[in-house]
Amino acid sequence: MSGPAAKKHKAEAPAAPSTTIAADRALFETTADELIDLVAGELGPVFEMKTEAVEYVRRMYNYTTKGGKMTRGLTVLHARRTIAGAAGRELSAAESKGACQLGWCIEWLQACFLVADDVMDASVTRRGQPCWYKLPNVGTIAINDAFILRSGLFRVLRAHFREAPAYLPLLELFNETTYQTELGQLLDLTSQPIGAPPALERFTEDRYYSIVKYKTAFYSFYLPVACALLVEGVTEETIFAASREILVDMGVYFQVQDDWLDCYGSPEVIGKVGTDIQDNKCGWLIVQALKKCSPEQRAALQEHYGREEEASIAAVKAIYTALDLTAQYQAYEAAAYERLTTNIAAVKEVPPQVFNDLLAKIFKRKK
Repeated sequence: MSGPAAKKHKAEAPAAPSTTIAADRALFETTADELIDLVAGELGPVFEMKTEAVEYVRRMYNYTTKGGKMTRGLTVLHARRTIAGAAGRELSAAESKGACQLGWCIEWLQACFLVADDVMDASVTRRGQPCWYKLPNVGTIAINDAFILRSGLFRVLRAHFREAPAYLPLLELFNETTYQTELGQLLDLTSQPIGAPPALERFTEDRYYSIVKYKTAFYSFYLPVACALLVEGVTEETIFAASREILVDMGVYFQVQDDWLDCYGSPEVIGKVGTDIQDNKCGWLIVQALKKCSPEQRAALQEHYGREEEASIAAVKAIYTALDLTAQYQAYEAAAYERLTTNIAAVKEVPPQVFNDLLAKIFKRKK
């Protein structure tokens, strides 16, 4: 094995005090402004963009990349600190800043996906405000903006990590993760025939778990930890493989939660209006309902799922209630938590706190 994480880790560190959490967020938020300045600042001198285009890009980055929980981005900093601590050292100020820069690369990649996803799903709100494409003078320009967001992260990697040993592995990691997520989105968007009545028989568990593994788990959970491992000098593939298995499983659990919250979460809390039913999404709830429903209930789901009328949405939710999917979800969550904690305890090459911190953030979350 190679890299600090391959060393036998020390005892688990205590939970971070609130002052550390606040300082981390402050550093992370400051880094965001610096990186937006970096990308916007080169548009004129390097790419001959006019002031109007520069200001549009700056506004777009501020609107689409800020306002979230920043969990993915901050995970890079927290995981790197934990890995370094297990090897007996503290992160320098430059290393902490570098972790934040990588974290924002992930946040920008997520923003790219969300901007495009909102257009494809005709979503209304995102993070408690109108979706970017809904703003005046944006519309379908948002599709190109999604491309710019993705390109921006590679400008950051080039500016800050070009001389680092991990530069090429980081490029490959971001490219691979982007492709995985795009394929997951493809599976999601093609889960139903285009321009035809809903085909509920296509909503299988195999399809669902493939969608969420590729669309969500890799970029949301594996990518931040893999970034931390790479910049900490880890190169042993077995370490990445063991981490990937746990983190992808955690990402699937996270997406099941997200599907649940889309139906039952409060829009004021989760920051968006759930649309999975009317969007005819292959979600966890409909997959479970189709496994348990009676012929009469299936006929009702066939009639109402994928329709925008409030009466149809209510009819679908009534079937979910009749099938007691709440109890099934609670059982799933308990089993997922037990499985994850068992698998985390079995990994010796990475400090378990790296995984346990993430699990603690999402277990029984409300948003």
